[in-house]
Amino acid sequence: MEKNNQWPRHGGQAAALLARFGLPLDHPFEDFSANLNPLGPPGWVPAWIERHVTELTRYPDVDYAEARAAIAAYHGVDVEQVLVTNGGGEAIFLAAGLCAGGRAGIVTPTFNEYARALAGVGAEVREISLTDPLDGLDAVFLCRPNNPDGGLLALAEVEALLARAASADCRLIVDEAFIDLTAHEDAGALPARLAAHSNLILLRSMTKFYTLPGLRLGYALASARTVTALASRQPPWSVNQLAAGLVVPLLADSDFAERTHAWLLAERPRMQQALESRGLEVVPGNTCFFLLRPTLEAREQGFDAEVLLERLLRGGILARHTHGFAGLDGRWLRLALRDERANNRLLKVLDDCLR
Repeated sequence: MEKNNQWPRHGGQAAALLARFGLPLDHPFEDFSANLNPLGPPGWVPAWIERHVTELTRYPDVDYAEARAAIAAYHGVDVEQVLVTNGGGEAIFLAAGLCAGGRAGIVTPTFNEYARALAGVGAEVREISLTDPLDGLDAVFLCRPNNPDGGLLALAEVEALLARAASADCRLIVDEAFIDLTAHEDAGALPARLAAHSNLILLRSMTKFYTLPGLRLGYALASARTVTALASRQPPWSVNQLAAGLVVPLLADSDFAERTHAWLLAERPRMQQALESRGLEVVPGNTCFFLLRPTLEAREQGFDAEVLLERLLRGGILARHTHGFAGLDGRWLRLALRDERANNRLLKVLDDCLR
């Protein structure tokens, strides 16, 4: 087996990296490889689950009417434009299914699951830039903010891409899994564009913002016709009863959202400055993670991203490698933004690694 094939596909998979570097499974570490809101889950969630656990004895509403209505009201769209999904991952795979046997473009470098989902339905995949022609493509996948660098494509650029896609009879599928963890005035603007752009599909995750990755909860927003096409590929009762039931109270928790955005606005600039002050190359971003690497001078002396990854892990910090991100090929690391205490611990370990 080639070395790259041994890298885990996602963050939060410590066992494979511990084994790779000869560390025991009980090696202590803090996880900076998975991008989750450090303020969550909301404090009321465990008690809510306890009160509703008996609902597991019955099937969910196959139409998820209450959840869809809450999402529709939250975004100002029609209920028929909402599909509740088993996490953002299922939303990606359902959207890829619309390209079965066709051709799709992926704006890279970006999350590797788009290519995997498209390959699974026999679609031809083309890695593209924002300026490449879209002729002959059935769909384009765009991540906003982008994973792994956190860049947020400006709204005007998205609208220009939408217009080009419409001219090419091509869908634009925008994965906004981290949009709620983005400090920018244009962050939540795209749902309002659905009425004017029938070729637009938005994919959302609720597990990252509310720190519920084990529950699996997401949704897609699109035209009613497109939602019907997506739903035709979805297994019945794809979303469990507890996850579906949580949609309404989660979206109603404005206090949690306000506290999250206050944390993000304060902690992200502080950490950006702290990382750059240590001589690291940090890609400017807008969300809850950083893409970085040692300086060119350090890399020329053999201190590259993989060396830093191992040193961090030995020091008790699990970072995210970038093997599998097309165009990055392991030359960068991704680090999550966490609470102040954890972030300060990261900086201390980084100081030891960079000394």
